[in-house]
Amino acid sequence: MTAATAQSTVPSFADLGVPAPLIAVLARADRTSPFPIQAATLPSTLQGRDVLGRGRTGSGKTLAFAIPLVARVAEKRAGSLPKGRRPLGLVLAPTRELATQIAAVVTPLADAVGLKVTTIFGGVSQKPQENALRAGVDIVIACPGRLDDLMKQGVASMADVDITVLDEADHMADLGFLPVVTRILNATRRDAQRMLFSATLDNGVDKLVNRFLHDPVRHSVDEANSPVAAMTHHVFHVAAAEDKTALVRKLASGTGRRVLFMRTKHQAKKLAKQLTAAGIPAVDLHGNLSQNARDRNLAAFSSGDVRVLVATDVAARGVHVDDVELVVHVDPPAEHKAYLHRSGRTARAGNEGDVATIVLPEQRRETADLLRKAKISVTPQTVTADSPAVAELVGEIAPYVAPSAGAPGAGNKPAETPAGTSQGANARRKREARAGGAPKQGQRSGGQRSSEGKSASDGAGGGRNRRRGGRGGAGQSTDVARSGEQRRSGEQQRSGQSRNGGRRNGQAAPAREAGSRPVHSTSSPAPRPRTSRRASWSAED
Repeated sequence: MTAATAQSTVPSFADLGVPAPLIAVLARADRTSPFPIQAATLPSTLQGRDVLGRGRTGSGKTLAFAIPLVARVAEKRAGSLPKGRRPLGLVLAPTRELATQIAAVVTPLADAVGLKVTTIFGGVSQKPQENALRAGVDIVIACPGRLDDLMKQGVASMADVDITVLDEADHMADLGFLPVVTRILNATRRDAQRMLFSATLDNGVDKLVNRFLHDPVRHSVDEANSPVAAMTHHVFHVAAAEDKTALVRKLASGTGRRVLFMRTKHQAKKLAKQLTAAGIPAVDLHGNLSQNARDRNLAAFSSGDVRVLVATDVAARGVHVDDVELVVHVDPPAEHKAYLHRSGRTARAGNEGDVATIVLPEQRRETADLLRKAKISVTPQTVTADSPAVAELVGEIAPYVAPSAGAPGAGNKPAETPAGTSQGANARRKREARAGGAPKQGQRSGGQRSSEGKSASDGAGGGRNRRRGGRGGAGQSTDVARSGEQRRSGEQQRSGQSRNGGRRNGQAAPAREAGSRPVHSTSSPAPRPRTSRRASWSAED
């Protein structure tokens, strides 16, 4: 068979029954031929059949359900779009990132036929989501937790939903979402069309299939854990943690986009800052970030403003960025499915990519078992950052980029302590003592401080002690002594000579409302005592 004949056997989107307005959108996105999972499922899904689809990461599953979802909702609306309409289409996804990625695929298709799409997930204010639902929406793309909350509040109703999609159902099971998913599906029409896409059918996903899918058509274009042929795997053994640090920095230094995976949020944030400080712009992505920060960091990576994304497994699914040339498992994952999903951020949609796993001596046995389960056959190499195998993988080194204050991931260097704070005052007094200088007017010497007791302080600290009524004899005696001094000092209080911390520079300090933070003056450098700091701030905050 010639190449021309083979090409002619591949069906087009039109051959599969995709409506013309959607074909035009696909053509503008340079998607002219369906991927295998799309070619296999579209004839069934466009006819309204329930479908169970299985395919490896990056195989085109999102478009496989987005096309029939939009096409069938548009057909049911038939041009009638009343204000306040309840959704007819629903997509459930396990993470915010995946929901956002799905919306990016669905929305252009929906716009072409006049449908309204909204996303619902936690980590952001629910008010805009409420407003969108009240205004009227056709397709909802949601994470189960927030949608369940809105349904319980009476804000969202899924009673009219006629087409439901469950994406990455196995991951929702891993996250414990299946009871919530079951409640949501029970709230949709019993005769609704359902499409379920999942890499595996374990951990209860099979129960969802048996309960909610009616005589589903099953399509599996790949084994659940099959590796991607265009993906090259590398396993780098290193001798010690210091060698690993140097190797990670070298692997991050290339000119192309790369994703570095860590096991913990703290380490992901720390590594992104270290790389940025070393002249390699990087951003982090993990569960501790607000949604705005996630969107901002992912946008910086997608646009090319930064070329390194340091992430936890929150980015292992649903984060699709074109032309990621390298994935690095800085910390090998805990299980083989996570390895495959992490690795799937590269070599997507038929492109090539590399995956490198860095392994310390104590991780070798665990990593070998993980790769065996993932069906990855690769010979480990013992390397350093200067090894030829590493240099070949990294390729051209990107130019050094000096970190700026506003750069993503910047802020690695601790800020200097401003004058007037406790730490700055301590340092200044020590310098003066070494130089033989006397304390400035309004300051107390170390001997005075010792005699007055550790709970005493001037300025804002003393004010806090007095508001709390004093703690212990030392603090109370200090307040009594100050009261006596105020009576004796007379006009000295107004001239700034008083040791009462509420007066500064000869002017009365403005009254503060209860619970407000104290204002530290640069002219009153005496420190806040360590023994009362925790209690003081907890009482103030």
